[in-house]
Amino acid sequence: MSQYINNREMRQEAIKDIIKKLHEGKSVEEVKLLFEEVFQGVSASEISAAEAALIAEGLPVSEVQKLCDVHAAVFKGSIEEIHQPSDPTRIPGHPLNLLMRENRRIEEIINNEIRTCLDSMDESKSSEKLLAGIEALMSITLHYQKKENVLFPYMEKYGITAPPKVMWGVDDEIRAQIKEVKALLQEKSVEKDLLIQKTQDMLDKVTEMIFKEENIMIPMLLEQLTEEEWKTILEESAEIGYMIEQIPLWKSKSNQPAVKPKQEVTVQEGLIRLPSGEFKIDELTSILNTLPFDITFVNKDDMVKYFSEGKERAFPRTRAIIGRNVSNCHPPASVHIVESIVEDFKNGKKDQEDFWIQMAGKFILIRYYAVRDDKGEYLGVLEVTQDIKPIQEITGEKRLLSE
Repeated sequence: MSQYINNREMRQEAIKDIIKKLHEGKSVEEVKLLFEEVFQGVSASEISAAEAALIAEGLPVSEVQKLCDVHAAVFKGSIEEIHQPSDPTRIPGHPLNLLMRENRRIEEIINNEIRTCLDSMDESKSSEKLLAGIEALMSITLHYQKKENVLFPYMEKYGITAPPKVMWGVDDEIRAQIKEVKALLQEKSVEKDLLIQKTQDMLDKVTEMIFKEENIMIPMLLEQLTEEEWKTILEESAEIGYMIEQIPLWKSKSNQPAVKPKQEVTVQEGLIRLPSGEFKIDELTSILNTLPFDITFVNKDDMVKYFSEGKERAFPRTRAIIGRNVSNCHPPASVHIVESIVEDFKNGKKDQEDFWIQMAGKFILIRYYAVRDDKGEYLGVLEVTQDIKPIQEITGEKRLLSE
């Protein structure tokens, strides 16, 4: 079946056939040999290109996502990573070094704080210790947010679109599994075997994701990104935060610290003139960032053009998303909702759509508005997000200044 390797169409048909077998209930082990035979010697990036083509043809991301586990099973121990002369993953403070350190921290939590509790579930206080371990693992969301909001935009920039969509879907599955295990632990009575099985399934998926990041995602990034882009990624990552402490200062090849240069915006005469007034650049920037809610603007071509940078944000945003297609800024499980809203705004069916969710002790109101000019022409979408819990708690009246 080596004829598949150098034939794009036949390679895609082979992937379709493997996905069909998985969809019919075949296990990873059952399709592993077929996958290995067809794609022996083919790089991860080539397979990802084939996957991207299939997604473009309409194959659901969830189906391609099933193939991700086959990747790991086949490539484990066999991928030849081509590193730069000075391996960035070993350079203290480099974004990839920090990613690897976070993965080691995740493994430490799994092995020392969770698996040890599973091995002694009959002992007293083991459930309390297990809950503490699960809560520690929940910080993995910082790791995944950096991947989804900082690294994925750069992959998409270089035409690597399928792997981010697939990995984001798996990230969501992992987050859901962690929450499920935590909920089981908080129940007064739970079947021990069920708890152990759910926990083990979750840990297996987390471990597989570590492998996929380090053996599939990292080599792709190393092939494409420039040193200047890594500097920007470091700055954007700091906006989200880390699972680890002691973040060293990375020095680039020029031996200069990777510090983001001061960005200056120039406008004629330093003013933005509007029909009802004018702003200096620093005034407008500060006003938008002072608003008690987040705003994000997506233009008529579905590209993210602006977001406010207030102190309190409901959701993570980094400047890496500027110019990104709005569909790529949402997880696969909910992207169809966003696309439906945009379509309704474009065709004039709606001018507003609201959602509200409870998250981390907050009550988040998410409002979408169609932006139109004075002639009614569609210009884009404005998303306004706010924690309204403090507002809901207001009672009575206030007529005096606070002391």
